Amino acid sequence: MDFDMILRVLLWTAVGGLLLFVLMFVDSLFTKYNDLEEVKAGNMAVTTRLILKLFAQGYILSVSISTSYHLLEAIVVSVVSFIILLALEALTELMLRNFGKLNLDKGTREGKTGYGLFAGSLHVVGALIITACL
Repeated sequence: MDFDMILRVLLWTAVGGLLLFVLMFVDSLFTKYNDLEEVKAGNMAVTTRLILKLFAQGYILSVSISTSYHLLEAIVVSVVSFIILLALEALTELMLRNFGKLNLDKGTREGKTGYGLFAGSLHVVGALIITACL
C-alpha cells in the first residue's frame, strides 16, 4: 500500500462519513419525532429503528463506494439510493397503515420495540434490494 492509496482511503472514508451523517440528518427530518431525544429518553423502539436505518444507509454507501470508480459517482449513487429508500419506506408504511391497520411510525414513537424493529427491517431489506442493482 503506497501513500496515494492511504490518502485515497482517508478521503473516501471522510467523505463517506460526512455523507452518511448528512443522509441520516435528512432522514430524521422525515420522522414525526426527534430521533436523538427519543434515544436519550430510552425509547428502544426508536433506537432499534435508528440503528437499522444507519446500517442500511452504511451498507448502501459501502456498496456504492466499492462499485464506483470515482468519488463523485459513489456520492451520487448513494444519494439516489437514499431517495429511492425514502420513497420505498413511505409507500410501504402507507400500504401497511391503509391495508394492515399498522402505523409503524406511531408505534415506534410510543416505544413498541416490535414496531421499531419492523420499520428498521424495511430499511435493511430496501438496502439489500437497491444494492443488488449496483
